[in-house]
Amino acid sequence: MTYIDGFVIAAPTANKQKFIDHAGKIDPIFLEMGAKRIFECWGDDVPDGKVTDFKGAVQATDDESIAFSWIEWPDKATRDACMAKMTAQMEGEEPADPRMDPTKNPMPFDGKRMIFGGFTPLIDEGDRAGTTTGYTDGFVTPVPEGKRDAYRELALKAAGIFRENGAIRSLEAWGDDVKEGKQTDFRRAVKAEDGEAVVFSFLEWPDKATRDAGWAKIMTDERMKPDDMPFDGKRMFWGGFEPVVKIEG
Repeated sequence: MTYIDGFVIAAPTANKQKFIDHAGKIDPIFLEMGAKRIFECWGDDVPDGKVTDFKGAVQATDDESIAFSWIEWPDKATRDACMAKMTAQMEGEEPADPRMDPTKNPMPFDGKRMIFGGFTPLIDEGDRAGTTTGYTDGFVTPVPEGKRDAYRELALKAAGIFRENGAIRSLEAWGDDVKEGKQTDFRRAVKAEDGEAVVFSFLEWPDKATRDAGWAKIMTDERMKPDDMPFDGKRMFWGGFEPVVKIEG
């Protein structure tokens, strides 16, 4: 079963090309270790929220942009084997890959404020055959663990509406390996309470124009206004992103 690693990063806006170049060197390593698909997306339409938002999630400053990224694995076992190997390299138990050497390929952002975690897909709806993803919407949502099934049912309904309005793909993934960070993490990002999980989601669109037109219709669709939401919408946050690195195995 597909497994997702999700990331949110605050990167200096002036370092956009450095971010792309860094990802271009690092991401092939994951493909070599079994990843199926990697997307690195740069913030384009990332609004401020009243309670939570992408900027607050990673303590972004005014001169920083948000990157929303994910790695798709064929299963969790392949992902775990990759992470174990990378950990062994960082701890000196195995020879390090020179592409991971921070002195040769320094991170163009503050890694201490990056948030990341592993997620199990709840739904993955869409058909990308023959269509290139040119824009993405990213979401992070706190959901009570006891409402997982209700959330999945709502997500399936919404996915159909998104696709009616031009979306290529809708993926919703449930937090599985979401660790506490020293400075930032996914749970803090959505002010998760005891008994809540974090959901990492994204929509893929062929281009921004299709996305903007689609959302204009979606926002007035009565089917998108359920009476009982299975999560606290005030703590969900979202934004629109331009894919800047796309790699498939």
